[in-house]
Amino acid sequence: MTFQSIQVLPAQLVSQIAAGEVVERPASVIKELLENSMDAGATRIDVELEEGGMRLMRVRDNGSGVSKEELPLALARHATSKISNLMDLDGIHTLGFRGEALPSIAAVSRLQMTSRRHDGDAGAWTVSGDGGDQLATPQPAAHAAGTTVEVRDLFYAVPARRKFLKSERTELRHIEQLFRRIALSRPAIDMRMSHNGKEMLRLRPEPESSGNSRRVADLCGEGFMAHALPLTHSAAGMQLDGWIAQPSFSRSQPDLQYFYVNGRMVRDKLVQSALRRAYADVLHNQRHPAFVLFLSLDPRQVDVNAHPTKHEVRFRESRLVYEFLYHAVHSAIADERPQDAAGQHAVQLTASDQSNTVVPQLAGGVSGYVQPRQSAMALGVAEAAALWATNDKSSGLLAAASRQSTHEHPIADSPERSDGRGTPPLGFALGQLHGIYILAQNAQGLVLVDMHAAHERVLFERLKRAHHAGAVPVQPLLVPVNVSVSEHDASLAEEHAEALLEVGLKVDRQGPQTVVVRGLPVLMNRQVDAQQLLRDVLADLGSDEAVAGAGLAQKVDAILGNMACKDAVKAHRLLSIDEMNALLRDMENTERSGQCNHGRPTWVQLELSALDRLFMRGQ
Repeated sequence: MTFQSIQVLPAQLVSQIAAGEVVERPASVIKELLENSMDAGATRIDVELEEGGMRLMRVRDNGSGVSKEELPLALARHATSKISNLMDLDGIHTLGFRGEALPSIAAVSRLQMTSRRHDGDAGAWTVSGDGGDQLATPQPAAHAAGTTVEVRDLFYAVPARRKFLKSERTELRHIEQLFRRIALSRPAIDMRMSHNGKEMLRLRPEPESSGNSRRVADLCGEGFMAHALPLTHSAAGMQLDGWIAQPSFSRSQPDLQYFYVNGRMVRDKLVQSALRRAYADVLHNQRHPAFVLFLSLDPRQVDVNAHPTKHEVRFRESRLVYEFLYHAVHSAIADERPQDAAGQHAVQLTASDQSNTVVPQLAGGVSGYVQPRQSAMALGVAEAAALWATNDKSSGLLAAASRQSTHEHPIADSPERSDGRGTPPLGFALGQLHGIYILAQNAQGLVLVDMHAAHERVLFERLKRAHHAGAVPVQPLLVPVNVSVSEHDASLAEEHAEALLEVGLKVDRQGPQTVVVRGLPVLMNRQVDAQQLLRDVLADLGSDEAVAGAGLAQKVDAILGNMACKDAVKAHRLLSIDEMNALLRDMENTERSGQCNHGRPTWVQLELSALDRLFMRGQ
C-alpha cells in the first residue's frame, strides 16, 4: 500500500463530498426547496418536474423573497438567515437552519435562483451556480414577488453518483411521497405538482378552522378518514393532534404513517416504538397502523440537529415523550366502543355475491352439534337484558329463539323497531352458528360475533384491570401440579417468576426439568389445564423476541393475553341465550372489543339493506 502526504482538498471537491450528506436523490432536493419556501412564508408553491426530476426540478413560491445583496450568499456554504449564534440552536423554529441546502445542490447540479422581495422596488434578480467555488454576480430578471429555484441535470458533475439513481418512475414516486408528507403538514398552503407538463397533484388551501380533514382525506384517502379516530391530547407541556386509524384499517406496509414534530416530518425510532406499543394487542400478525399525528412542544425540548437530512430528532425528555405518545394513542383506541364503530365493522353484500353465499339455517337457536352442555361460562350480565326491552311486541324470530333456547335461561323480550330505540349496539342474541359464531339482531341488521375472540378480549381486559389495581389475586391449588419441561423452559420459569406471580401464576422450579404450579389467577376458570397453560406461557416467553426484550409491563401483558386466550370459550361450545347476551353486553363495555388480543376482528355488522340486496328485495 502506497501512502500519500496529507493535503488540503480543493474547495469544489469538499462541496461535492459534503453534498452527499444532504442530496441523495431528486426527492432530497425537493425537500430542501419546499422547506425553504415554507420558511419564507409562502402561501402558494408550484413544483415542476421533468424526467423524474433528474433533468429538471423547478420550485416557485410567493414567499418573502431574497434581496439582490443577499442573493449571492444564498449559494454560499453555511450562510443562513435563520440562526446567528449557538444559543439559537437550542430553540429552532424554522425547518432549515444550517445554510447547507442550496450550496450542496449547486455543487452537484446546474442551479439558478431568481427572487424578488415583497417589500421593495428593486425588481427581480437571478444568480446561478454550477459546482464552482466562486459566488456568481446577480443579474436583472423578470419575476413576480417570491422565489423560483431551478435545478437541472442533477449529479452531472458527479457521474458516479448519477449512476446510482433509479428509473424515472421510481424517482418520481419518491418525490410524490415526499410532496404528500410535506403537504400534510401545511394544509393552508396552495400546492401543485406537475411532471413532464402534466399536472399530478393540486391541493387547494384549507382554512385552519376546518380542522385540516379535507387535506388529510385528499392525501390519505376517504377510506382512511372513514376509519379514523380524531385525537387531541395535552399534558406536560406537549400537545398531540391528528387522526389514528382504527385497528380494522391496518396495513401490510407502514405506508400511511405520518408524524410531525413542531411541523417537521420525522421518522424517529422512539416515536415508532411508542406507537407500535400502543397498537400492540389490537393488530394482527405483522400488520401496521395508519396515522397522521402532529406533536407540538417547546423547541428547546427537541434537538433537530441530530441527522444530516433532519429526519431524526432527539428529545431531551425522551422517556416523558415516549409515555405521553403511548398513553395518548392507547387511550384513544381503548375509548372506542361498538356503538362508535358500527360503520367500520359493516360488511357490504351485493347481488353478485349470491352465487357464492350460503345462507345458514338456525335450528333451535344453536348449531347442529350434539354434545353435552358444558359448565356455565364465567360471564356476568353487565346490563340486564330486561333494561333494553320495552312494552312493544317481541320480534317473532327473537321470540322463537328464546323459546328454543335452554329453559333455565329464557331471553328477555326485545322490540322489533326500525329506529333502534331500546336496542343495545350489538343487539340481542338469536343463536349460534356451528358453535363458533353468535348471531345477534340489532337496529341495523345482523351482527356476527366470533365468540372465542370476543371472550378473549373481555377476559384480557379484566385481567389487565385486576393487574393494574395491584397484583392479580392468586388462588392456591390444593394439590400443586408438577410440570415436566425442558431445562431451557425451567430456566425461563425461574427467571420470570416475578412477572408470572404478578399475573397470578405462582410457580417454583423444583429441578433441572421440573416446575411446580402452586397457584392460578382467581379470575380464571377452575377447569383450565394448568400444565398446558404454563407450557404455552413459557413457549411465548422463549420464542417471542419482542416480549423477551421488553420491559416487565410488556411481559406481563403478553402473559395475560396468553392466559385470556387459553381460558376463553372454545369453538363448538354450546352457549345459552343468556350467556350469549352477557358476552354481547360485556363487549359493549370493554375497551378495544373490536379486536381480540391477536388483532383479529371480534364482530362484523351485516346491514339490513345489504341483506335486502342479497335477496333482491325491493328490486
